[in-house]
Amino acid sequence: MADAGEDVRYRAIDLIDYATALFAAAGCDGDKPAVIAAGLVEADLLGHNTHGLQLAPVYLSELEAGGMTAQGEPEVVADRGGTVTWDGLRLPGVWLTARAVELAVERAPAHGVVTVVIRQSHHIGCLAAFLQRATDRGLMITLASSDPAVTSVAPFGGRKAVFTPDPLAVGIPTNGDPILIDVSASITTNGMAGRLRREGKRFPGPWALDAAGHPTDDPEALFTNPPGTLLPIGGIDHGHKGFGLALMVEALTQGLGGFGRAEKPTRWGASVFIQVIDPTAFGGAEEFRRETGWLATACRDTPPVPGVDAVRLPGQRGLERKRRALAEGVSLYAGVMKALAPYAGKLGVTPPQPGNGSDC
Repeated sequence: MADAGEDVRYRAIDLIDYATALFAAAGCDGDKPAVIAAGLVEADLLGHNTHGLQLAPVYLSELEAGGMTAQGEPEVVADRGGTVTWDGLRLPGVWLTARAVELAVERAPAHGVVTVVIRQSHHIGCLAAFLQRATDRGLMITLASSDPAVTSVAPFGGRKAVFTPDPLAVGIPTNGDPILIDVSASITTNGMAGRLRREGKRFPGPWALDAAGHPTDDPEALFTNPPGTLLPIGGIDHGHKGFGLALMVEALTQGLGGFGRAEKPTRWGASVFIQVIDPTAFGGAEEFRRETGWLATACRDTPPVPGVDAVRLPGQRGLERKRRALAEGVSLYAGVMKALAPYAGKLGVTPPQPGNGSDC
């Protein structure tokens, strides 16, 4: 089967239909297959290809092994209108998070600010892929996640992992394209570390510590026994900044959800924090966009330093990639279609044919 190493491109709608059929055949009920598929392909469209369709074989494996719950609804733990807590019951995290964002968006005009926390979700994929669900409606969104069953990042000054990369994403509407921030409390992600290790590559710099606490650019250091750790954002010099972010994310996700590392879970999953803000409840929607639009323009108009062609806002490059991919086809990371092929054969799903252009 052709793959992206040959710059093969697929229509986004065909990839979504393919992934939808796979997850439906794997037993997911209702709109779960379509929502999961759209979320993974959205990540690829934005260029977050470690969290796009590359995750589909892993999710399908989890469904097959019973690690991901295929059917059902989340349990409502608490609901005060503007604040909601769900037990995700290990349902697909991409679906749970999309549904929680929609709930928050729906309630935001009445409450001004709506916060939804999910405990015991499965993995939620790419955080940036959810942001436009709010920003397209003029709403600001903050999204964070952690995995209380996994440790790969040490606190600043330490050499034993306590946290996950603990990503944090923010979507900010403007009078043009939204600002789409997607960062983590660590220098890089577990997904990128694993990819570089598989490909025999190294980090661009000393992004990790080996088990003895020495800085290294070798991702293999994370897979020794005992393992090393990823460094928090800021690295050896200023890692206290990433450490602080991780503490905040863990409190927002696991603390507010009432379930986390203290319970010592052992299965891959996620704790999730979602907050949607309606600017009309504050200084006004038009006023909000005027301010954020001015700021966006001022940043883009800043003269670049030598070697940089232009200042780009967070998410700008991703939105450019998305528009290009929708027009010209999606180029997947090498190996993705090959990894999905065994599941397609087993589940009786026909893979898509390469094709350019878009009707998505």
